[in-house]
Amino acid sequence: MGLLRLHGTRYRRMMRDPGSIVVLTGAGISAESGIATFRGPGGLWEGHRVDDVCTPEALASDPDLVHHFYDLRRAALAAVEPNAAHRALARLDAAWPGALLIVTQNVDDLHERAGTRRMIHMHGALKSALCAACAARQPWQGTLPPGTSCSVCGAPMLRPDIVFFGEIPYAMEMIEAALARADLFVSIGTSGAVYPAAGFVRSARHYGAATLELNLDPSEGSSFFHESRIGPAGLLVPAWVDAVLAGVAA
Repeated sequence: MGLLRLHGTRYRRMMRDPGSIVVLTGAGISAESGIATFRGPGGLWEGHRVDDVCTPEALASDPDLVHHFYDLRRAALAAVEPNAAHRALARLDAAWPGALLIVTQNVDDLHERAGTRRMIHMHGALKSALCAACAARQPWQGTLPPGTSCSVCGAPMLRPDIVFFGEIPYAMEMIEAALARADLFVSIGTSGAVYPAAGFVRSARHYGAATLELNLDPSEGSSFFHESRIGPAGLLVPAWVDAVLAGVAA
């Protein structure tokens, strides 16, 4: 209700003349599929310090550990499926007649498997390998031992295509341009603690977008949103997508 109250005119105009939507998704949307989240008990990094598995220094000092860690994460994808929230965003992608960009902080492939196409993996992807020599990327399915050769340049320097801490996330210029054009920015299942994604809501508001948070708990950046809806992504996201698409149909 807050979003409609604070930005009612702009939101109703977008329903009549579909505008631009940017959606950010985080670990919370995939947690309901059984993928462990970054923080808290049972989180993805349990048993490993971040510095041991997600920094360039870790890769250089113990490549066996880092490669094995992501091999396990990649293999675990076979046991999970997209949930209702992933499928709802895929419906939005297929049906929304205006501009749409779904930006995910997640490295799993659940958005793609649900059918989403207009998206960016800003932190990389488990099912991709990156050449540290020539920066070429290629799809990857199985284990990725240290010293695997690049199919483009031949250098034995393939690594997990993951944006490590201290590295620049992918497609930042494209994301910033989308935020500048957005009529609506929606954040789903994010902690609001990891930058630069945590700053997207402030950028969107600066450019004049309405902002909405859908999260299991209030994020660290909840106060920056015009409206926060608290609950499971599997319930909140389909309801929101239904409302948006119904508004267009009307």
